[in-house]
Amino acid sequence: MTDHVRDLASVRDATERLLTAAAKLNNAAVTEPSRLPGWSRGHVLAHLARNADALVNVLEGRPMYVSGEARDAEIERDAPRPLDAQLADVRESAARFQGTADVPADWSRTVELRNGVTDSASRVPFRRWVEVELHHVDLGIGYELEDLPAEFTEREIDFLARRFAGHPDVPPTRLTDGTRAWSTGREAERGQAAGDSGVTVTGSPAGLLGWLAGRRDGSGLSVGGGPLPSLPPL
Repeated sequence: MTDHVRDLASVRDATERLLTAAAKLNNAAVTEPSRLPGWSRGHVLAHLARNADALVNVLEGRPMYVSGEARDAEIERDAPRPLDAQLADVRESAARFQGTADVPADWSRTVELRNGVTDSASRVPFRRWVEVELHHVDLGIGYELEDLPAEFTEREIDFLARRFAGHPDVPPTRLTDGTRAWSTGREAERGQAAGDSGVTVTGSPAGLLGWLAGRRDGSGLSVGGGPLPSLPPL
């Protein structure tokens, strides 16, 4: 069972790491490009703040966003703000999320996220943890995939492998870091030779996560049994 209390503590720690690192920037640096195409660092920080508020909506039973267009408009509206306003918004919205999550509730209930996706409420803190950690990397300010907590990296690889499992456009794929292994992609065809698991992708945990999460092109991975699969967008 997901330990949402422990995940909430991890969210707090990750948020403080991000805020401490981002506080070393200046107003000019906030307007510079992030690692996400088309987004400045201000876009990333604005998204983090609005995502916290969106997850408050989820936990309180409201739609995550009014609409996709409204979500995008809010990020564009908030992206140009100076650094102090960005940091205050990330901190205050994070506090609102934590405050909502601290209210006694049925954490086994099903909640609705974007685009009709549903999940257990107990998984929402981990989803927020993902947002904070990966977007910290996206800021491009010295925090890399290799710096992520090992527990987080393993869990996010597992989550993304499950997300692509059964996808018709992804061949049967085995992922391994040399110690652990995950399966993803569509099921092997009937009659496939025993021991032939399709493509095998080997790399470091950070390398595997970077490829699965669309943060790296997979050039640092070793691939056997075929070419590196093309993954659909998240």
